[in-house]
Amino acid sequence: MNNQTLVIYDFKVLYEILTEIENYLNFNLIKINKLKELNSNSLENYLVISDKKKKDVEEQIIVNKLPIDINKLIEIINIKFLKKKYSQQSEINLGNYKLNLNSRSMHKNGISLNLTEREANILIFLNNSQKPVNISELQTEVWGHNSKLETHTVETHIYRLRKKINNIFNDKSFIKSSKSGYII
Repeated sequence: MNNQTLVIYDFKVLYEILTEIENYLNFNLIKINKLKELNSNSLENYLVISDKKKKDVEEQIIVNKLPIDINKLIEIINIKFLKKKYSQQSEINLGNYKLNLNSRSMHKNGISLNLTEREANILIFLNNSQKPVNISELQTEVWGHNSKLETHTVETHIYRLRKKINNIFNDKSFIKSSKSGYII
């Protein structure tokens, strides 16, 4: 069963049209009359379609020009679902945060922090590690340096990264350090 759902909000005519061709669609259909119903359906991958822009609804398509070219509309819906799927595949969980690999930005509760490529690579490496990572391992794996090289590059980057995270998210303990190394 397809996990993509088109939520038709307060648009009876469109729902009736699409239910007639439902067997040919690449997504599921549901109809709601109140936005509260959206939360009660516990949907993960959905788009809302309506005739007016709805406040507090991120993923939506507005159809306010009639007559509707149904083929064009279905194409737009499928493209939106593809873009959404691609975007979801480019996000990884970092504890309570999400890291978008395309934009190299870290998100939580609508707040965003832009990262450099190196900072994103540090976080990804630490996130993938099940145990604390020492400085020489970070030098080798993230920077590609010989571990015998004497440098404070790792410590400086971690310090600056912690400072950025604390300034934006007020989180001093996201990257933890111990005698064994750094861990998220």
